[in-house]
Amino acid sequence: MIPRTLLQNRLQAMAVRFRPRPISSPSLRLSPLPLPLPLPDDEDLVLPKPAIPLSASASASASASAAAMPNLLQPRVLIYDGVCHLCHRGVRWLIKTDKHRKIKFCCLQSRAAQPYLRLLALHRQDVRRRVLFVEGPAAYYQGSAAVLMVASYLPFPYSALSSLLIIPAPIRDAVYDYIAKNRYKWFGRADECIVMRDKELLDRFIDRDEMFGGRHSF
Repeated sequence: MIPRTLLQNRLQAMAVRFRPRPISSPSLRLSPLPLPLPLPDDEDLVLPKPAIPLSASASASASASAAAMPNLLQPRVLIYDGVCHLCHRGVRWLIKTDKHRKIKFCCLQSRAAQPYLRLLALHRQDVRRRVLFVEGPAAYYQGSAAVLMVASYLPFPYSALSSLLIIPAPIRDAVYDYIAKNRYKWFGRADECIVMRDKELLDRFIDRDEMFGGRHSF
C-alpha cells in the first residue's frame, strides 16, 4: 500500500504537470502566477504598475480600470450563477471543505461581479454557461478547468481531484457543458439570487453587503 503522504505528493505533482494554461486577462498582461501560489494576504496586495509608457487615452483607460482594482486583486475568487441550486449546493460544500479559507465567492448577478467581467472582457452569459475562477489579476479559468483548479486549493484528499486535469480539456468540458446545460432541469432554479444567511458562510463572499441589501440584478 502506498503511504498517504507519498500518494498525496504524487497526485499533486501530476496536477502541477498537467495544470491548464491560464486565460490571460486582455486588460492586464502580467506574467502567469506559479503553482503553488505564494500569494500575500489581501491587505498586502498592490496594484501592478504598467510596464510601458501610456498615451493620454490609454492612461485614462488604465485609470478607470485602476478604480476597480482593489476588489479585483483579491485572489482566488469563484464567480457562480446565484440562481442555480446546483451551484448553491456546491458553494456551500466548498465553504465547509475549504477549512483554510483560501477561496472567496461572488454571485454572478451581483454588482461586485461586474468589474471582473469588464476587466476580463467577459459577458454575464459566458459565466452563466461556464463558472469563472479568478486565480489572480493575471489569469482566470472557466468550466472544468475552473472547478479542478478550485479543487487544487482544498485539503487532501479533495485536492487530488485536480489530477483530473490530465484528461484533455475537450473531454472534460464536454461533460461539464452537458451538466451545466441541464442543471436547471435536474436541480431547479430560483427566482432570485439564493442568499446565504449563515454569518460564517457570508464572510467568504465579496458581495455579502449586496446579499443583505437585495441589490442583485438579472
